[in-house]
Amino acid sequence: MKTHPDDMPPSSDSETAPPEPFWRKFLGGQGENIRILAVALAIAVFMRLFIAEPRFIPSNSMEPTLHIGDRLLVEKVSYRLHPPESGDVVVFQPPPQLRDYGYTGKQAFIKRVIGTPGSTIAVTEHHLYVDGKQLEEPYVLDLPEYSLPSFTVPPDSVFVLGDNRNDSNDSHVWGFLPAQNIIGVARLRFWPLSRFGPVA
Repeated sequence: MKTHPDDMPPSSDSETAPPEPFWRKFLGGQGENIRILAVALAIAVFMRLFIAEPRFIPSNSMEPTLHIGDRLLVEKVSYRLHPPESGDVVVFQPPPQLRDYGYTGKQAFIKRVIGTPGSTIAVTEHHLYVDGKQLEEPYVLDLPEYSLPSFTVPPDSVFVLGDNRNDSNDSHVWGFLPAQNIIGVARLRFWPLSRFGPVA
């Protein structure tokens, strides 16, 4: 008996095609998750570049306000709206004076703004004076053991000091900080949890 062509069983591609690799199946099923992850990563990069970023305290120059190992959230938006203000704790890239000594842009500093453009600064008999008035500083570790003759902060610059006045590489050593070098203002200490709270 002859077999009619229509009686032949249909061929199956699944019998001849190689099995689909596992990684392709996995990625195919994870497409939505991958897209979500990519969006989350883009948002995180945007936040770090333009909104806020975490920073680590590597030295004791801001004691007793900040300690070695503290982790802070540095906010970057405020100074796009207004200039730095006296009392702000700022994170900044090393100015040219420090780069001459080998510091790079990757080594951020943190200090407190003491004088803004036009302010007159002096340190006499262990006390800091701003515009002729002695500055009350409950945040310092010790009174300064150095003196500074009266001077005026130039435009587009600030004068910054560490709260640990006698162990801080700051403006009393290397001069004025260009405002353009400021990365942002320290707003929140998020670690350790025992000292969680705003930076003041």
